[in-house]
Amino acid sequence: MPRDADAEDPADALEALQVDLVTSRIWSAEQAQKVLVIFEGRDAAGKDGTIKRLTENLSVRNTRVIALPKPTDHERGQWFFQRYMPHLPAAGEWVIFNRSWYNRSGVEKVMGFSTPDEQEQFLREAPVVEQMLLDSGMIVVKYWLDISKDEQAQRLEKRRTDPVKRLKISPLDAVAQERWTDYSAARDETLRRTDTEEAPWWCVRADSKKKARLAVARHLLRRLACPELKDRIAPPDPAALFRFAPGAITDGRLAP
Repeated sequence: MPRDADAEDPADALEALQVDLVTSRIWSAEQAQKVLVIFEGRDAAGKDGTIKRLTENLSVRNTRVIALPKPTDHERGQWFFQRYMPHLPAAGEWVIFNRSWYNRSGVEKVMGFSTPDEQEQFLREAPVVEQMLLDSGMIVVKYWLDISKDEQAQRLEKRRTDPVKRLKISPLDAVAQERWTDYSAARDETLRRTDTEEAPWWCVRADSKKKARLAVARHLLRRLACPELKDRIAPPDPAALFRFAPGAITDGRLAP
């Protein structure tokens, strides 16, 4: 029987899920699984913290977190997806992209770092590339972390005022609020055009970091855990994590 998620203390629940992640990671390596987990979302939505909670007890030898810097001039001359290919998982590995190729239809679109033709080409190619990965035997899981405009403003301000958060400051923070509506439009088009049955988007309402982290951990385990664990892991709270559907753009589940 699944654990009763509502009866758990969040800290205890997360610790139990981290133990299950270790067990599942060992099993996944034995099964030679190739796992790619993509984290996208608003600035300050909690991607770093969520990934840290998922991976802090896992071996860095076969669980890699990839956060690529802006492309070099040489990389700009490559096929767009090419710079990501060397980082994909081999058998027995988990790779987590902390932002990914979806930069092209997100920040690059909003900030004008790529052309409309390049953005359109990306939106056509992304589902094809992901299907190729799936056909090769890779498991692909995609999360979009979403927060409200007010919550983002508070978190960005904390970055500026909390000395230990200084490394999180980005030049793009200054325009995250100013271009909120543009980012919403880019998000909506990306989710609509790159959500597929084989590689769906899972949306996470992340105003509460604790609820978001528990929801993602539960969802990922129910996707990747060894069979004996899956049956006892409670499903994620549907108010915190849900499969993308176009109606989520207008019904309040995604921040406008």
